[in-house]
Amino acid sequence: MNLQERLNLSYEKNCKKVESFIGSNRKMKLGIMGGTFNPIHNAHLATAEFIKDKYNLNKVVFIPTGDPPHKKIILDKFHRYNMVVLSAMKNDDFFVSDFEINKKEQSYTVDTLRYIVETYPNEELYFITGSDAINQIESWKDFRENFKLAKFIGAIRPGIGILETQENVERFRKDYCADVDLVYVPSLEISSTYIRSRVMSDKSVKYLVPSRVEEYIYEYGLYKRGVSCNE
Repeated sequence: MNLQERLNLSYEKNCKKVESFIGSNRKMKLGIMGGTFNPIHNAHLATAEFIKDKYNLNKVVFIPTGDPPHKKIILDKFHRYNMVVLSAMKNDDFFVSDFEINKKEQSYTVDTLRYIVETYPNEELYFITGSDAINQIESWKDFRENFKLAKFIGAIRPGIGILETQENVERFRKDYCADVDLVYVPSLEISSTYIRSRVMSDKSVKYLVPSRVEEYIYEYGLYKRGVSCNE
């Protein structure tokens, strides 16, 4: 099976997982994992699985950003979406939404949460993000409404200082009645920046990203010197 055939199969399976989730009559706890995923890597997947187990979530939906306001130069959104779909294929509890990549305007968390609340009105929402992003929440669009729409979980990576984040979380709880947790996730110390730099330097990314993502990166020549991030 070649890459395109695997991608088509991944699309088909993702659609079935979405249909199954929408068709369920019982209330579920839904994890929401947004990000540029440029590219998605094993630490993203390990974080989602760890938090799913810790909070007894039924499903986790990955939502690749389309045109994020805080990051100006990133890889084409459809390449990023494809890699996430490929990564989620084998986990029946993970599915992928194309809501943000299909938007023509910029992607904001509050708009995505509003959409999810409207689409899945009976679900209990858990928004999963990095602990570093927690510190920036007050700069987000309509940030107070974010706290009303979902519980926020800040995933702490090894080696990341959290004193400032802990102070901010306590303030958010007090000032905005926010439901925010910080969770130490014992996942690998991997970043998308590190992966891009290795590809650019012709170094292996084996075992850092899912094998299908590794194949996709090399098939399309992504992250190589002289290749535009917007191609």
